[in-house]
Amino acid sequence: MRVLLVEDDEMIGHSLKQALAANGFSVDWVKEGLLAQSAMADGGYACVLLDLGLPKRDGIEVLRKARTAGDHTPVLVLTARDGIDDRITGLDIGADDYLVKPYDFRELLARMRAVIRRRDGAAHSVIGGNDVQLDLTTREVLVQGERSQLSAREFALLHALLERPGAILSRDQLESRIYGWGEEVSSNAVDVLIHGMRRKLGADTIRNVRGLGWRIAPERAASVNTAPGGPEAH
Repeated sequence: MRVLLVEDDEMIGHSLKQALAANGFSVDWVKEGLLAQSAMADGGYACVLLDLGLPKRDGIEVLRKARTAGDHTPVLVLTARDGIDDRITGLDIGADDYLVKPYDFRELLARMRAVIRRRDGAAHSVIGGNDVQLDLTTREVLVQGERSQLSAREFALLHALLERPGAILSRDQLESRIYGWGEEVSSNAVDVLIHGMRRKLGADTIRNVRGLGWRIAPERAASVNTAPGGPEAH
């Protein structure tokens, strides 16, 4: 799962990127506001971890411009600004959650899961349908109730497909969710991942639409865990 980390402190940014990578995330790290704004505009992130005190453009302004442009990517603000006015401002202009430094990394992961869950319209930590489900907490796939462990890239690929059951995702769309900046991507990387996933999920679960991309069979993964008012699978 690909996330954008916006943090200008070298020590914090480096340690946080390493910790997130160790937990299966593909991390793009930027250190100033203008680059953050550009990266968010490019899209493809499961969530954004946003510091507020940034050079070139303050995090509040980055967030304001993203929401004004219609960007609904979940944003979790990570900042040393602990004043109630700062928190109210951040939440009112579109932050999905607010975590004050220093924080426990386990809480950060839990809050990331929560904002991603809400974005997916899910009330619980499991998305998918009766046949194929993805546990966002344990990062496991459940196939007719049987659990299997997934690699980080398998998890990211399945999460992208289960977000929109039945929708066709192109190779570029899947690669953008699986790989971060600077990561070398072989021409058949997606094919290899899908081949391995079919062994775990069943050959007919992820289907190729020739010339367009891949989709997950809607009859196998129609959403059953949406919150009231959340998006319906199609």
